Amino acid sequence: MVSAGALRVVRCGGGALRGARAVFSTDSKYLLCASGDFVKVYSVTTEETLRLMGGHADLVTGIQLNPHNHMQLYSSSLDGSIKLWDFMDGIPIKTFTVGCKLLALYTPASAEDSVFVVIPKKGEQDTCQLVSVKLTKGAGQDLEAKELSVVLDGVGASPKQIAFGREGEYVVSVKEVNLQVYFFKRKLLNRFSLRAVKTKGGDNQFSCVACHPTEDCIATGHADGKIRLWRNFHNRKEYTYSTLHWHHDIVMDLAFSMEGTRLLSGGVESVLVQWHNESSCQKDFLPRLGSPIEYISMSSDGALCCTLHTDNRITIINSNLRFSRSIQGLIKSRDVKTGLVVDPRTKALVMNGEPGHLQFYCLQSDQQLFSLDIVQRQYIHEEGLKQSDLVKVAFSAQGTWLATVEEREEVTDPELELKLWFYEEETQSFKLNTRINTPHDNHITDMCFRDMGELEDDSLILITTGRDCVFKVWVMVEDTDPEGKYAQQSVSWSCDFVGSYHNYQATNCCFSEDGSLLAVSFEEIVTVWDSVTWDLKCTFCHPPGNIRNICFGRLTCSKYLIGATDYGFLCCWNLLTCALEWSAHLNIVVLQPDPLSEHIAAVSWLSKESSLFVFKPNEPRPIYIQRNLCKEKILLAAFVPRDEPETTGSEKHLWLRRSQLLFLTDTQELMTLSTKPLEERLTPSSKQLAVEESRPMTPFSLLLGKHRRQQSQEDIDLGKLVVHNKQEQASPAVKELLHTPAHVLPSASFLCPIFINSLLISKEKKSAEEVADEVEMESEKTEDNSDEERDVTEMEQEDTSHMELLGEMACKLSKSQEKELRKIRKMDYSWISAF
Repeated sequence: MVSAGALRVVRCGGGALRGARAVFSTDSKYLLCASGDFVKVYSVTTEETLRLMGGHADLVTGIQLNPHNHMQLYSSSLDGSIKLWDFMDGIPIKTFTVGCKLLALYTPASAEDSVFVVIPKKGEQDTCQLVSVKLTKGAGQDLEAKELSVVLDGVGASPKQIAFGREGEYVVSVKEVNLQVYFFKRKLLNRFSLRAVKTKGGDNQFSCVACHPTEDCIATGHADGKIRLWRNFHNRKEYTYSTLHWHHDIVMDLAFSMEGTRLLSGGVESVLVQWHNESSCQKDFLPRLGSPIEYISMSSDGALCCTLHTDNRITIINSNLRFSRSIQGLIKSRDVKTGLVVDPRTKALVMNGEPGHLQFYCLQSDQQLFSLDIVQRQYIHEEGLKQSDLVKVAFSAQGTWLATVEEREEVTDPELELKLWFYEEETQSFKLNTRINTPHDNHITDMCFRDMGELEDDSLILITTGRDCVFKVWVMVEDTDPEGKYAQQSVSWSCDFVGSYHNYQATNCCFSEDGSLLAVSFEEIVTVWDSVTWDLKCTFCHPPGNIRNICFGRLTCSKYLIGATDYGFLCCWNLLTCALEWSAHLNIVVLQPDPLSEHIAAVSWLSKESSLFVFKPNEPRPIYIQRNLCKEKILLAAFVPRDEPETTGSEKHLWLRRSQLLFLTDTQELMTLSTKPLEERLTPSSKQLAVEESRPMTPFSLLLGKHRRQQSQEDIDLGKLVVHNKQEQASPAVKELLHTPAHVLPSASFLCPIFINSLLISKEKKSAEEVADEVEMESEKTEDNSDEERDVTEMEQEDTSHMELLGEMACKLSKSQEKELRKIRKMDYSWISAF
């Protein structure tokens, strides 16, 4: 257990959305999918994450709606538990502990008090069983479900290799070249096999299976791209099958429509194929979906379907096979060569996405903002083919300039290209400004902009380092082309200076906070240069070991330079004394300074364990240490500025107040340190949207759902009046009526008088002072009735004319104000006529 206020390592994004087949809610308003060890609830209309349900200790392997209560959801996990959720409120109802890894989950409506799961077979590797789990009934929330009964043996581990037939009468399993059909009522098992050897270039290996919802028909997908439709499988000898073929490679998934007249298939071609009436001649296509299709899901009303892709994308498609919406998660590329970079404009994480693309990933929504095509070449999916890829990226301080480096995957003679992009406000995107072929003669190892803040446009400098033993300084120059169409095209980038040190390879570079100094590491040596004259100021050396990372201190620690070597040393040098301030024996793999404070985060890797050290350069003792940070190895880290400072309950957590520290593991999971659970990361707008979408759209909700408090203030000549509407205050009767579940409400005849009375406006009780004022005013009226009758009549006529001018804006005066006005009218102003 984690104590309150203690830092915990939580997954903040990047979970695989394709861990299990997604599920639509019954009304098709929500889409539920597994994301790592969480279950996410998306709005189909807005694509926002409405709920984030966490509780499993390992990956979620299956989610299914409760067939007897469509407002509830079952989920299974590798942690050996099945959870029952109220997904509208995100509340776990029950937890059933099975005690073994659960690889898939099925909830046919015919099974009243049990579910079906796939578990590994004890004592045998790569062998699984389909078992029925009886869900124990009890009063507690945590229950044990140990009553298991084996249904099928030797099944596949993938959830796509098992399907239940119409009305749950039978279950089908495919594995390798074998197909099994088990009939529950007859307790009969039929097995069918295809030839294992390839015939005519085909491959009969089964890949997936789906059952017709109303007929006895089984659809199977195969490794050679064929689809077989099986019938008469009740008899082992009289079975038949027909073949559909369009896919050129493995069929990844199959799904029937709700009425069974259409069959959907998907594969590595990134094309959704719709087959009509089981005919190969009648088919439609939805191409260019971006990446291979992993799963296909249908809504219960047949109006929508969704595809889950290998690049962590969900595509929602209409029944007429037209694209509707897309939810893009974090794309997991093969190798994040660019590192974790923060876009200064959007605060988004920027890294490798699709081949040749930069992805801008939003942490708040756990979705991709947009993707920028850098290489601008068609990527060919073919193994062994050498193609250009994105390897380095850097932003200027204000985010107006972007520098990228792409190279072809050659070891000896790489093809390099440096590109400079300018951000256009009109198009809200980056536009290519300068392309430089072969900026270095060997691989580029690092690059950075001079961070000058507001003065960026006047003194913008880009530094690149390479294995060709030099670093280069790139500056903007005026373009002499008078025919430039755009103002930003009047400048371009060119090399201004080339520096080297004893023919050593340049590995890292960084600028000081004020931009006056440049540090460049050459293997074991750190050199410091003047950024104006490019004179070498000093060098630092701490052998043995090459410099792996370097960074300058910031704010009060700007006089320090930090470096980490690949031989396991962390060093701090003082730039004023040009001497080593302190060193520590740590195998630092990640060194990341916080741009908004003096703190620096260092991650070490030793004995298969990642540890975090947070320190200030002027203090050799760390202010925070976290051992065994996570199970995976941490490859990259980044500080992301917060929109609002976070309140921390401990002084040793103050380093997280203004920035959030993110880690990327070798499994490409995004982790962070937080005192709050991950469920609280949803934005208030998403929570409010979830509440509003959960309300039924009835005439009564439309009548009362938009009731808001209103206050009006009006200034008049005699003072400032505040008129309060007594109906502004929310009635307890209305609150109770709207928030109480319908099945526990009393009868309407009982509620109606309470509701009507709550809408009535009660009379105000007059104070004793107002009553006395009224008595005094009545006596004054009696005394002056004969003297001022004509004056009063004229005053009333004037008031009437003012009322006609003001219309509805006239306000009724209080008793005390009327008394003051009457006193003013009684005063004699005849002396003014003398002037």
